[in-house]
Amino acid sequence: MENDAKHNSENLSRRGFAAAAAGAATWILTSCGPKRLYEVPKDRLRTKISELEQRYQQRYHEHINVADTQPMAGVEYAYALDLSRCIGCRRCVYACVAENNQSRDPQIQWIRVLSMEKEKGVDLAHADPYYNPPEVPEEGHFYMPVQCQHCENPPCTKVCPTAATWKERDGIVVIDYDWCIGCRYCMAACPYGARHFNWAEPEIPTAEINPNTHYLGNRPRTKGVVEKCTFCIQRTRTGRYPACEEVCPVGARKFGNLLDAGSEIRYIIEHKRVFVLKEDLNTVPRFFYFYAT
Repeated sequence: MENDAKHNSENLSRRGFAAAAAGAATWILTSCGPKRLYEVPKDRLRTKISELEQRYQQRYHEHINVADTQPMAGVEYAYALDLSRCIGCRRCVYACVAENNQSRDPQIQWIRVLSMEKEKGVDLAHADPYYNPPEVPEEGHFYMPVQCQHCENPPCTKVCPTAATWKERDGIVVIDYDWCIGCRYCMAACPYGARHFNWAEPEIPTAEINPNTHYLGNRPRTKGVVEKCTFCIQRTRTGRYPACEEVCPVGARKFGNLLDAGSEIRYIIEHKRVFVLKEDLNTVPRFFYFYAT
């Protein structure tokens, strides 16, 4: 009996210690977490960024600038895509890869382009992301690029145990790679398949590295973290368009400020046949699909 009581007491002590340790870890991660990225003293932030730049210099033998540009006041970004214009050329995919320093081997792409039959309409169950006809657009087909929807109510941010991902004031859903532990809960929670995991050390040829990066965007990542589209945060927060928007040869992609009543994005939302993916899930995407004709 004494041995049983001692054994039970030890088990309770262990459970109590484990619970206390888990609680302490959670407090540390959430109280000091990445949502306070811009609340830390500027000198500490610059020291952190300087250390990153030195690390990248050693690896790529080139100076990689890591910016920490903050959201602009009065700006909430949104994207629109004209399904009647998209020709499925995938130029947006590879412009995104080059701009955002995505791994070439193993290959990681933040944008998927789906081929669909016009007779069936938008039918995700029968969409083909691996289409490879001799020429595009293929007769009887249309194309739907899918990437992070930057939801107003993002389910991915709610499941992260380290608060490594969150929505910024300008609507961009970001990830702090230094806080990501690679659990992939966010990937399971995202209904759009928009998050991607680095299974191996990312391979980016030095000659192809984009040296203009952002701490919460396209800075080189390490093995074992999740990454995704950030609306080219390193570009858009300085007044430029995303790389995928600029490269589109048919003008199917539109990007702008939802709060600007005179912007093209507002005109599209108010005057075109607009819809969002999986509206019933109440994620409230900031990525709108429309038909111009």
